[in-house]
Amino acid sequence: MLNEIDFMGGRKVAAALSICFVLGSLVSLALNQLEWGLDFTGGTLVEVSFQNPVTPEKIRNTLSEEGFAGHVVQYFGSDREILIRIPPQAISSEMRGAKLGDKILSVLKISFEQDISLRRSEFVGPAVGKELTNQGGIGLLTALGVVLLYVAFRFQLKFAIGAVIALFHDVTITLGIFSMFRWDFDLTVLAALLAVIGYSLNDSIVVSDRIRENFRMMRKKKPLIIINTSLNQTLGRTLVTSFTTLLVLFTLLLLGGELISGFAVGLIIGVIVGTYSSIYVATNVLLLMNLSQEDMMVPVREGADQSDQLGG
Repeated sequence: MLNEIDFMGGRKVAAALSICFVLGSLVSLALNQLEWGLDFTGGTLVEVSFQNPVTPEKIRNTLSEEGFAGHVVQYFGSDREILIRIPPQAISSEMRGAKLGDKILSVLKISFEQDISLRRSEFVGPAVGKELTNQGGIGLLTALGVVLLYVAFRFQLKFAIGAVIALFHDVTITLGIFSMFRWDFDLTVLAALLAVIGYSLNDSIVVSDRIRENFRMMRKKKPLIIINTSLNQTLGRTLVTSFTTLLVLFTLLLLGGELISGFAVGLIIGVIVGTYSSIYVATNVLLLMNLSQEDMMVPVREGADQSDQLGG
C-alpha cells in the first residue's frame, strides 16, 4: 500500500504517553477529586427574570459582596433570565428554597434598581445528590461490562479486553482533565462520558472488524503488519467522523451557552482521546496479547476440511 503510515512504529512512545496521562489523571482524581456540581452535592437553584438585560459577572460580584460563596450564575434562555446555583456549604439550614430565593431577589433589586421577578427557588437535598452519584458510577461500570461481553461475543476475548482498556483510558483521562482544571462535573458531563463510551466503542469496532478481516485474508503476514494495514484502511473514516463530530461540538460550545458547555467540553475531550485510543491503545493491547491467525480461526463444522478454518 502506497504512502502507508507506520502507526505501530510509534506504539511504544504512544504506550508511554498513555500510561503517563492515565497515571496523572488518577493522581489528580485522588488528590483533587472532582468538582461535583449541584446535581450531585445538593444545594439551591434560584431562577430570576430581569426587566432589562444583565451580565452574569455583575450578578456574581453582587452576590459575593453579600457573602454568598461558591455560587454559579449563568444565562437561562436569554440575557434577561438568570439561573443561580448555591452549594449547600454556603447556605444555613434555616435559609433554603423559597427563603433563600427571597433573600437573593431582595439583594438583586437593591443592587440593580429594576423590576426583577422570582421564577423558581428549589432545594436539592444531599440524599438526592448521593443517589445520583451512585447511579452515575453504576451506569459507567455497567456500560463497560456490557461492552466487554458484546465485543467478546462478536469478535474475540482479546478484542474485548483491548476495547475495555481503551474505554477505561478515555474515561479516566477525560475525568482527570476535569479534575485538574477544577471544572464542574454535573449530569451533563456524565451524559458526555456515556456518549464518549459509545463513540469510542463504535470506532474500536470498525477497526477490530477490519483487523479480523485482514487476519483471514493476509495469512502469511505478521500481526504487526496486518494491524498497521488495517489502521491505514480505516484512517479516512476515522478522521472524517471525528472531524464532523468536533465541528458540531465546538458549535455547541460556542453557541449553546453555559448550560450545556460541560457536555460539549466533555465530548470534545472524549472524541479526541477516543480517536487516539482506537488507533493506538486497543491495537497495542492486541499486540501485547500476541493476537495471531489462530485466534481468528472460524469454528469448523463436522466433516469440513481442516484447511478451511482460516477461510473467510
